[in-house]
Amino acid sequence: MGEAKRRKQLGLMPTVHPFEAEIALDGTVTLRRGPDDAALRERLLTALRETQPQAEGWARAYRRAYVLAGLAREALRTPGDLEAIPVPPLRRLAGELVLGFGARTLEDGSPGLTRDHALLDGDGDGAALRVRTRQHSFDGERWQSLPGQADPVAGLRELLRHPLAQQPGRLVASLRAEHWREGRIDFDPEPPEEMLEELEALVRGWHGGGPEGWEAAHLGAFARAEADPPGEEGTPTARRVTLELREETPLGSPFALAFLGGLEVHLDPDAGAYTLDSETWQLYADPGAVHTEEDSSGLGELISSMLDVDTVPVTVWADGRIEWTPGDVPEEHADRLRGDLRGATGAGDPAAWAGWTRALLAETFADEAPWLGGVGELPPVQAVRLDLPTDALADPDDPAQYFIESEVSFDGQAWRDLYAEELPEELQGLRPTN
Repeated sequence: MGEAKRRKQLGLMPTVHPFEAEIALDGTVTLRRGPDDAALRERLLTALRETQPQAEGWARAYRRAYVLAGLAREALRTPGDLEAIPVPPLRRLAGELVLGFGARTLEDGSPGLTRDHALLDGDGDGAALRVRTRQHSFDGERWQSLPGQADPVAGLRELLRHPLAQQPGRLVASLRAEHWREGRIDFDPEPPEEMLEELEALVRGWHGGGPEGWEAAHLGAFARAEADPPGEEGTPTARRVTLELREETPLGSPFALAFLGGLEVHLDPDAGAYTLDSETWQLYADPGAVHTEEDSSGLGELISSMLDVDTVPVTVWADGRIEWTPGDVPEEHADRLRGDLRGATGAGDPAAWAGWTRALLAETFADEAPWLGGVGELPPVQAVRLDLPTDALADPDDPAQYFIESEVSFDGQAWRDLYAEELPEELQGLRPTN
C-alpha cells in the first residue's frame, strides 16, 4: 500500500471514479451510481453522451454486434432483413471515469490503458472513460449482454455469411492521392477540408513511415497484387493510391479503411501505381504496363489551365530572406506566408535548406543527371525563385503543395533555369568519369 500511495502522489497512478449509467434510445443518460462531486458528474454525463452511439447509431451498432455474435440465424439479404432485428431501447453501462491518464501514466506501462480507454478532451488532466460491462434491456427489468466474439476471424466469417454484408455502398467520390517520398500528398479532386487531415493520415499509413517503411510498403504492394517486382530498379519517388468514399452500408463494411463523416473509405486495389522518375507511372498489378502523364485524359486542358494561372514571383534566400515585389502579396498574409515558405524550404536553417535544395536539384534533373543524387556534396544554393498562384496566397495550407520552383542561383547573382534542357554549369563538372 505504501508503494501504491507514493506512486499516486507522484502522478503515476490515475484517479478512478466508478459509475453505472442507463442510456435511453433518445440518448438520455441517467446516472445510477457515480461521483458525488457535481462537476465530475456533469463531466461523466457529457463523456457518455459524446462517446456512446445514439438513436440510429445505437441501432446500427447493436444489430452489427448481434450479427457478429452469430445470433442472426437466417441469411440477411436486404436492409429490411436487418431492420427486422429488434433493438432494445435501454442500455446499462458500468465502468470508470479516469483522471490523471497522462503521459506519465502511459510511460508507466499500466496494462490495457490505451486499448480499453476512450480519451476525452478536457483541461489537460488526462481524462478517459472506460466501459467495463454493457447490458441491454427491452423492458427495464431483464438485463442481458450480447455474447462476445473472442475470435475476430470467426466474427468476420459470420458477418460475411450474410449477402447484405458483401454489398458495397453507393460510390460518392473517388479520390486519387499522389504521395511523394518527401511527404507531400496531392489529392485529385480535393476532398472536403474536414476530411483532409484524416485522409492524409490514411495515405501515409498505407505507404509506410520513414525510408524503410516506404520501401517495405512498396514491395508489399506487389505481393498484394500477386505480381513480381521488377529487378533492381530503385525506390519510388512517388506512389499513387485511389480512395473511394462510399455511403455507409447497413452492416458497415469490414473492408473499409475508415469511417469518416458518415462515409466509408475504401481502397481500390487495382489502381495502385508508382513512379521512379516522377513522370512515368507503373501499375503494381501489372508492372510492365507503363502509364505516362501524356496518356491522361484532359491533359491538354490541364496544362492550359496551369499556364493561365496568375502567379507571384518570390525569391527565397538561404539565410531566410523572403522577397517579392511590393504590393504583390496582401499585407495581412505577408508574415504568415514568409513563415510558411521558410518552413517548407528550410530557409534560415543551413541543414534543412541544404537537404531541400539537394532534393530539388536531384529530382528536377533526374533525367539529365540521374547520378546527381549520389554525389557527395553539391554546390550550395544561395537562392531559389518560386512562382506562387495568386489565388493560393490566402491559403493557410502547406505552400509546398502549390508553389513551383523556377530558377536557382549558386552565387546570388546568376540565375539558372530549372527547366532548361541543359544541366547548369555549376553541376556539369560533378559528372562521374567512369
